[in-house]
Amino acid sequence: MVRSKNTSPTWNDVKTALLDFDRVGLRGLVQDLYSASKDNQAFLHARLGLGLDQLQPFKASISRWISPDLMKGQSVSVSKAKKAITDYKKAIGRPDGMAELSIFYCEEAIGLLESCSLEDEIYFTALIRMYGRSLEIVSDLPTLERSTYLDRLDKLRSRGRSVGWVVEEEFDRLWYDAVDEQKGE
Repeated sequence: MVRSKNTSPTWNDVKTALLDFDRVGLRGLVQDLYSASKDNQAFLHARLGLGLDQLQPFKASISRWISPDLMKGQSVSVSKAKKAITDYKKAIGRPDGMAELSIFYCEEAIGLLESCSLEDEIYFTALIRMYGRSLEIVSDLPTLERSTYLDRLDKLRSRGRSVGWVVEEEFDRLWYDAVDEQKGE
């Protein structure tokens, strides 16, 4: 099937083109993708289980975007911080890694809010949603793996008191909903 020049290629087009690659050609393609960006490197390291800390590049991206150095003029980007978690999920998506990254996001966000006055409803809403998502992820972990994560989430709940807006109330609501749900298991 021949596509018109105005039609964007699809994954099916890519799969068909890959059929023409031999092993060496495919390895070369992956090498070029690896060299093309840090995101591709992080993806491949996580997917292939390489390196001592496969979460580090994802954490660095979260930190950069959710808790930037405002004194250097760096901007906040909730979407780019959340993209790091999505990228990890696509790469390997291990539940413990997802729990770690989502809680780390919340810790970094609270850290920024504790250190400066930020009045951004989108930022606060994203933090509350990520806290709720963290509780969901942790509740799906095996019981023995939950305690460390729950301790960190409880500490975040306490720290939420210092940042204002409705963070404290929403963290408490999400926390007690999750605790009640676990009691019902």
